[in-house]
Amino acid sequence: MSEVVVVDYGIGNLGSVLKAFRHLGAPATLSGDPRALREAAAIVLPGDGAFGASMDELRQRGLLEPLLGAVKGGTPLLGICIGMQLLFEESEEMGTHRGLGLLGGRVRRLPPGLPVPHMGWNTLRAARPHGVLEGLGEAPYVYFVHSYFCDADPATVIATTDYGIELPAIVGRGQVLGLQFHPEKSQGVGLRLLDNALRTLGVRTSPAAEVARP
Repeated sequence: MSEVVVVDYGIGNLGSVLKAFRHLGAPATLSGDPRALREAAAIVLPGDGAFGASMDELRQRGLLEPLLGAVKGGTPLLGICIGMQLLFEESEEMGTHRGLGLLGGRVRRLPPGLPVPHMGWNTLRAARPHGVLEGLGEAPYVYFVHSYFCDADPATVIATTDYGIELPAIVGRGQVLGLQFHPEKSQGVGLRLLDNALRTLGVRTSPAAEVARP
């Protein structure tokens, strides 16, 4: 299997994501080198924090154009947490900020009356069949930490979760996939999801031998 590049743009705990991929036996590296993005077999965009600050970091580090160019050239992309939100057209977090524009929709604040941030374990509910959901069982639990949600094009929604409203938890179109939750903090289910993502995006051809089953 070719190399997976986890984008190092100074946002969030990137090391835990890298560790999860290595646990699965995926040859993954952490890099902020634009050339590494152009040569990657797949790109992982993780992170936590503010939408606008994340986009600014990608831009200032010279990673925005190489990232978009790689994806438009067919390189698979997996966005995690804020990385999923960046896949969309824009966000209303602390002003209006343009995103990567790879998926249709807008990032909005969770509605008034709900505890913010949404932090803790919630179940996934499939919105449509997809390889990333394979073998997860009924109502698998994953770990969320976020204050904004993706008001996504319904055609891109793969799975949802209920937090006062039904919100997208997994989105995707073609070679672009996004997870709103933290798979690296979601124990066996999270590892299975990451393994499924590698195979769905064409990076891995068979399941990892050591991946924990739900």
